[in-house]
Amino acid sequence: QVQLVESGGGLVQPGGSLRLSCAVSGSIFRIYRMGWYRQAPGNQRELVANTISGSSTTYADSVKGRFTITRDNAKNTVYLQLNSLKPEDTAVYYCNARLQTSSMRWNDIWGQGTQVTVSS
Repeated sequence: QVQLVESGGGLVQPGGSLRLSCAVSGSIFRIYRMGWYRQAPGNQRELVANTISGSSTTYADSVKGRFTITRDNAKNTVYLQLNSLKPEDTAVYYCNARLQTSSMRWNDIWGQGTQVTVSS
């Protein structure tokens, strides 16, 4: 079974930094897209950033210049570096991947979520 395993959330002061990691576990053929979404209480889940085949990247306007998404294809892992964090960045961050399994099925899967809290 293919899963996403996330790590790296926590509590940080405004202006601080965090690094989130998301690794694909299980037997896969290829990964098309990996990215991060977030959901704050009372809000809809929103795209933070994603990367397609490790080249094309997209960022939400609210995080441009502060967050950076990178992907290690050899490790099937995506990272999100969060800098200059603001209280409004507080949310549960979810990893998402669109991939083909070893049986050639396309799947769109989610991680369990990791809490990021920005507070003094």
